[in-house]
Amino acid sequence: MKQFFVTGISTDVGKTITSAVLVEALEADYWKPVQTGDDSDSETISNLISNTKTVLHKSSYSLKAPMSPHAAAALEGVYIDHNKIQEPKTENHLVIEGAGGVLVPLNDSDTLLDIIMPTYHVVVVVKHYLGSINHSLLTIKWLLLKGYDVAILFNGEPNKASEDIITKITGVPVLGRIGQEATLTKEVVKKYAEQLRPALMAW
Repeated sequence: MKQFFVTGISTDVGKTITSAVLVEALEADYWKPVQTGDDSDSETISNLISNTKTVLHKSSYSLKAPMSPHAAAALEGVYIDHNKIQEPKTENHLVIEGAGGVLVPLNDSDTLLDIIMPTYHVVVVVKHYLGSINHSLLTIKWLLLKGYDVAILFNGEPNKASEDIITKITGVPVLGRIGQEATLTKEVVKKYAEQLRPALMAW
């Protein structure tokens, strides 16, 4: 069984919708190791998938403030110990959603990168905005330097110039695209799940 870690080049680039699509495509389990903010990504996933096989695993840390994990934890007097973030046991595929980008701090010394295991397939969600090329290259290059198996998933409106240069410089494969959708529904997630399933299974 495979483990897919979903990260993004910044916040609000589509990690949760991407996670929902991957979960639906593989009928995989879902786990958000560190949850910040009142809006539960696990609940969002539950509302967007159609299959009945998926198990939603409890977050290792759930924090109320919608901010960086280290800052949200400090407000609650909590210390996030990355050694206590243990992958849930399952015999199913597992989709793991990060919080923010790969270098978002968990505490004064550890980042999200410290909980990405060497065997994980890392999906980098790229959404286009001014500065997204730089953010994409930094994120992907850092992951490649650490030896991870990386692929891109584009989210939102296409931008050929940006996409061409990102893929040319990084050399990593592109799984596909989730288009700009007016509303996100189970039907939308299922549509993209069917499109992406072959690439995910082959990776």
